Amino acid sequence: MFASRKLGDLLSQVRSRAARHIACCARKGIELLITSTYRDYEAQHELYEKGRTLPGPIVTNADEGHSFHNFRCAYDVVPIVNGKPFWTARSSDGILTPEWQIVVDCGKEAELEWAGDWKTFKEEAHFQYTGGLTLAQLQEGVVIT
Repeated sequence: MFASRKLGDLLSQVRSRAARHIACCARKGIELLITSTYRDYEAQHELYEKGRTLPGPIVTNADEGHSFHNFRCAYDVVPIVNGKPFWTARSSDGILTPEWQIVVDCGKEAELEWAGDWKTFKEEAHFQYTGGLTLAQLQEGVVIT
């Protein structure tokens, strides 16, 4: 089982965008911690089982082979505020906190897709670059260019 936090485990097209994302946040006073990059199928399956057969809340709807993390094109982040991870992305009225707004704006500036914009199972911490490919195409072996 393998789960990484290293940018080096991402595809080069994603890694370069992630580096731009991190640099943009830093310029705006936000330290960005990468919490997850590549996950092999076994690690993805274990994460999927949380809240199902394993204790804890459900954290993903993507089982093995159905996560962009499995294809080295996605990563998760959290901003560091006052030396600690700041997990609360939204205020009680549903508005992004200023810290998270910077993270999102910088991610989009780096040409990344933000999972907070997804229609279902929004993930504020998740960013990805697929080169326009679908999950089905990645599963078939099509390569991001």
